[in-house]
Amino acid sequence: MSALTDNEYINVGEISGVFGVKGWVKVFSFTQPRENILSYSPWFLKKGNTIKAFKRTAGRRQGKLVVAELEGVNDRDTAAALSGWEILIKKTQLPATAKDEYYWVDLIGLAVENLEGVKLGHVKSLFETGANDVLVVKQGNTERLIPFIQPQTVRQVDLEKGLISVDWDAEF
Repeated sequence: MSALTDNEYINVGEISGVFGVKGWVKVFSFTQPRENILSYSPWFLKKGNTIKAFKRTAGRRQGKLVVAELEGVNDRDTAAALSGWEILIKKTQLPATAKDEYYWVDLIGLAVENLEGVKLGHVKSLFETGANDVLVVKQGNTERLIPFIQPQTVRQVDLEKGLISVDWDAEF
């Protein structure tokens, strides 16, 4: 497999343990809903500098868990050896977004500036609230929490320029 680049892959979960004796794995999924992780195959499992591609042959929601069967993983010991491995997929495996919709992974690292042209920092992460998503924007020791509400707060996202324009006071 070629070298892993941050721009090509995203982390969608982790193998959290084994399920049964036939080689199925328990999956901690970062997707919403959790079982959406089963929409993707192959999975690129990564631990340290090692990366292995696996075709996902079966899977299902099992209570609060997601469980999956991977091609070539046929027993409990082989499955146990994968515990703790990250589950990556290629960005090209994601469905296309609609206009003004973005994957969080595409927003992380973008510069943020307000309508007056004041640079507020870069998107460090995002999180959900009951009402909307929130950008965590960091500049030096300053961290701002900016609601991701279009077009009220977030006026424009330009992925090509790597810039998010926001209606936000630089002093807040």
